[in-house]
Amino acid sequence: MRINPNPYPDLLDAVDRAQQQISTDEEEIASGQSVNVPSDDPAAAAILVQNADQTSQVDQYQRSLGSIQDEMQNADSALNSVTASLQQAITLGTEGANGTLNSADREAVATEVQGIQSQLLSLANLTYQGNYVFSGTATSTAPYALDANSPSGVTYQGNTGVNYVTLGNNFRLQTNLPGSQIFSGSADMFQSIQDLITGLQSGTGIGTAVNEVSNALNYIDAQRVFYGNALNQLNAQQTYLGSESTQLAQEQDTVGAADLPSVITNLTTSEVSLQATLEAIGQTSQINLFDYLR
Repeated sequence: MRINPNPYPDLLDAVDRAQQQISTDEEEIASGQSVNVPSDDPAAAAILVQNADQTSQVDQYQRSLGSIQDEMQNADSALNSVTASLQQAITLGTEGANGTLNSADREAVATEVQGIQSQLLSLANLTYQGNYVFSGTATSTAPYALDANSPSGVTYQGNTGVNYVTLGNNFRLQTNLPGSQIFSGSADMFQSIQDLITGLQSGTGIGTAVNEVSNALNYIDAQRVFYGNALNQLNAQQTYLGSESTQLAQEQDTVGAADLPSVITNLTTSEVSLQATLEAIGQTSQINLFDYLR
């Protein structure tokens, strides 16, 4: 029998291998992943890097989508309040057109309509997270300001630009309509309300002004369709992104998730092997070459 006169290098190498395996197993158990550094599995690591990039992008799309969705819901809610206010103005105008009202009564009705006018101005100057929603792309500028020199009583200060956002591959969505299109288009809301106030105060042209307000109401209802369609598209994209996020998570588990029962078994085996090797080193240190020759 050939006796190895210097077994220490082999034993120390065995200790090193066992310790490395224990470290790897412990890291897999702690992280739940079988690939923690590229050298663990270069091919799998490349797939996981790409998966992480895609997951990060999808997460960003989902966060942006949530914010845009909230803004558009606020805009749609504001327009709903606008139409409710206009309906109230029509009711008041119809009441004011009643020939039985005297000038004092009409003046009282006109005061109520002026209150509606203020409400409409506030709604048209809606903000979301510090930005004006109906200013076009000039989101830091209030879209409407009171102007005694304007026939409608207000001046539009925004622009006619529109905003777009990308919320996925090949998914780009327009997110707003400028106030100049919604409120001051072919049926000018502020002009119609001002005409109604003037008619109530003067006692003439009230019926015509009521028709103007009615036209403005119908026009704004038509503009609201934009927000309804956009919200439907956002809901569909939200569903798609949720599905994509789930698929990416499944891919990550398939490629990189650790088989914990097997890893725990390997860890136990490596610990036993390490202990046995350390005991062998301890015993070997007490034996000299003459003991092998007896």
